[in-house]
Amino acid sequence: MLRTLKDLFDQLGASLAPEAPRPDPATDEHQLQLATAVLLVEVMRAEPTLSDSERDAVLMALRGKFGLAEDELQRLLDLAHDSSRIAYDYQRFTARLNERFSQPQKIRVIEAMWQVAYADGHLDVHENQVISKVAGLLHVTHGEYIAAKMRAQEDAGLR
Repeated sequence: MLRTLKDLFDQLGASLAPEAPRPDPATDEHQLQLATAVLLVEVMRAEPTLSDSERDAVLMALRGKFGLAEDELQRLLDLAHDSSRIAYDYQRFTARLNERFSQPQKIRVIEAMWQVAYADGHLDVHENQVISKVAGLLHVTHGEYIAAKMRAQEDAGLR
């Protein structure tokens, strides 16, 4: 009986406890930027050698998406590299995008990933695997995935 009363008080106390504080909008936006940057960097890192053209494609995509100043872009890219090195999966990054991005925005992320992959003039099998996995985690349909790929090929002058 005492155990039941204690459980009841514990449940009541938990229901009256304040909710966990929500991150402020600026922090939330930075996390969204980082998640996007990490996914783009993952494509760049999929090949054994990092190319300047792919790095430039990542910066261009981030600049277009978030409108950051050059020093902010560089800090974001550095942080994305560090986060990418220690990440063991894409789930924590794609979950943030699934929460906040509309379907067209998620498709644009996939298209930006393709643009990074094609920036050096060819597609590596590992880049293809990264983009395919992320597209699935972002719930981008196969048709949307292929259309984004074709747009990126055209932008790169490969079609």
